[in-house]
Amino acid sequence: MNKKMNILLAAFMVMTLVLAGCSSNKNANNAGTEKSKKIKLAYVAWDSEIASTNVVKEVLESKLNYKVEMIQVDAGPMYVGVADGAADAMVAAWLPSTHGEIYYEPNKNKLEDLGPNLKGTKLGLVVPAYMDIKSIEDLKKEDVGKLVDHTITGIEPGAGIMTQAENAVKEYDLNNWNVLASSSAAMVKVLQDAYAKKEPIVVTGWTPHWMFADMDLKYLEDPKKVFGESEEIHTLVRLGLKEDQPKAYRFLDQFEWTPADMESVMGDIMEGMSEEEAAKKWVAANEAKVNEWIAGIE
Repeated sequence: MNKKMNILLAAFMVMTLVLAGCSSNKNANNAGTEKSKKIKLAYVAWDSEIASTNVVKEVLESKLNYKVEMIQVDAGPMYVGVADGAADAMVAAWLPSTHGEIYYEPNKNKLEDLGPNLKGTKLGLVVPAYMDIKSIEDLKKEDVGKLVDHTITGIEPGAGIMTQAENAVKEYDLNNWNVLASSSAAMVKVLQDAYAKKEPIVVTGWTPHWMFADMDLKYLEDPKKVFGESEEIHTLVRLGLKEDQPKAYRFLDQFEWTPADMESVMGDIMEGMSEEEAAKKWVAANEAKVNEWIAGIE
């Protein structure tokens, strides 16, 4: 009897250890799964990219149960971060002209381009509609230059549009003009102040942007095509994301919206709504489009 009891006790102990091991392995696997459900999104602090990145973050978190970290950087580090794997993705690549030669080309073999997420963008020099000039060529007129102290108010110094603006100064022989670096927010504030007083001003501008709905503005014609033609905003991801995070990859590959969509989010943020709240509002109001983005993801 004692021998039988010892055998049963030993068997019970072995079974307990096996079950404990299974539980431990299950917990480890769950921990690994939870760890893998993290995504890092790089972005630049431009109104357009703040809107798009927050919407992508909201969908990843609320629909696909990811934990998302947003990493704000300048344009150059944004590309390098995705290329070297410090970030998983970004939805802010302005191609082919704005970011192409400077940022995309040196890194294109180190990342994957999932194609455009927004079509119909435009960049250039922008002025209020009440200014009586039509082309960048008109900035050569001394009386026009004096009106704005020969200054083009720009945004962050690392932005592709700043390089294009500096190239425009050279290509159009605006020898005594200066491209003043600031920030996206500062540029808009200076523009709004001048617009309210109906004063002349020249800024770097792009579409989509809520400022075109808020003010009557116009692009200066660019006959030399320094700012290129209409562009697209692309989604770029690090190499290996498809294998590591197939669900996030598929969503990012299917993410695509319109300038009107983006401007809606930007407008809510401009009116005082937080970035997160504006993204949540848009996602909730556009269920059909969001469902297209996550179609086929189980």
